[in-house]
Amino acid sequence: MKKFLGIILCLVAFSSASMIGLDALGEEQTLGGMASMAGRGYAGSAKTGEAEGISLMNPARIAFDTKVVFNINFLVDILAIEMGSHFYSTNSVSIPSFNLSFPMGSYGAMGVSLWQHYASSLDVEAEDSSSVETKMKYQSSVYEIVPNYAVRIPFFRNFSLGGSAHFVMGNVERSLTLNPDNSAVPKEDAWATSNAKITDYVDGTWEIKNHPAYYSVALQYRGRQSSYFFSFTTPYTLENKLNYNLRFSEIDTISPTKYTREIDVPLTLATGMNFRFHKRNNVMLDLQWRSWDDDVENIGRSFDMEQYTKTQSDILVAAGFQRDGSPMFYDKYWDRITYRCGGWYKGWYVDGTHELGGSIGAGFPLGRKGTTVDVAIQGGKRFVDDGHSWEETFIGLRLGLMGIGNWGSTAR
Repeated sequence: MKKFLGIILCLVAFSSASMIGLDALGEEQTLGGMASMAGRGYAGSAKTGEAEGISLMNPARIAFDTKVVFNINFLVDILAIEMGSHFYSTNSVSIPSFNLSFPMGSYGAMGVSLWQHYASSLDVEAEDSSSVETKMKYQSSVYEIVPNYAVRIPFFRNFSLGGSAHFVMGNVERSLTLNPDNSAVPKEDAWATSNAKITDYVDGTWEIKNHPAYYSVALQYRGRQSSYFFSFTTPYTLENKLNYNLRFSEIDTISPTKYTREIDVPLTLATGMNFRFHKRNNVMLDLQWRSWDDDVENIGRSFDMEQYTKTQSDILVAAGFQRDGSPMFYDKYWDRITYRCGGWYKGWYVDGTHELGGSIGAGFPLGRKGTTVDVAIQGGKRFVDDGHSWEETFIGLRLGLMGIGNWGSTAR
């Protein structure tokens, strides 16, 4: 991949998400990309409360909910990408998650989430020193539908158990187009050369091998001032069924070649705590860890592109602070706002790739019924140890619409 992208000297157009891991799984949306979590540095999966709802890391949390919670999240991401002396700026817009959960009294609580787990996005036109034009387009999304159930343990009501199933779906598309290179042909003879464009095109789908889903289980403890959780997510194998085509000037197409790449995703362990003081102030710390044993096979297979992406054990360390807003509607508005801040370190699954980030955020209440607009501003840097790969400085704006209600309850 680096050899192929190395021909880029002049960009005509560029639209992209992260360039790191582009030919493997792409960028992972941390913890579902929720605006409320992002505002406190992706910490707080142990925190319970009316405006928390589903946690993809901790499915046991919703057992303590007393109201229906739904939210939808939006992300506007701006990247400054560097490799050697080359510098590019790009942006992307996405909807990383939608969540809905509702309590069922003594029967526990249920919920469902739609989560864009991994994504690759690139649309670029470029030319090399010989003015040979190149077009590259990547579009890949690995989505998950995640039903969630949790219940408080009888006789030990401070504890809850929860589980979720992750049903995987999605698609991938990549096209690489090279215009003819006539730079070595005399101008007077160029008319006799071919003007055919060669496009290597591949598309396919994502699913789990030999199973409908993978699973998460969690145990949560909620005390008067502190809460803790521990969760385990099973390993699984992603199947990416692909069709490779070689096209000439978008007219002639060679018979497609079918191929299935398999990516073994390891088990995930996670834990976290939330400590509450002075009633509305919360300090949070979360940890998540996966140990990758195998390299990820790339979509590659053409133009001398690399066939594998080396992996490492990936880790997320997140710390945050949140001051909850007053629940009293007649208090001053600034006192009803929820304030957040936090930071994180993330070691990607891509070998030698690290991310440092920080964020601030707030939750703005709308009306009396509990609807909240969550805003988070985040920024940081992604860098690679080898010193020869892409480095990215990012700043993002996340927006979340959170609704709280008593659906199904009899009005008093």
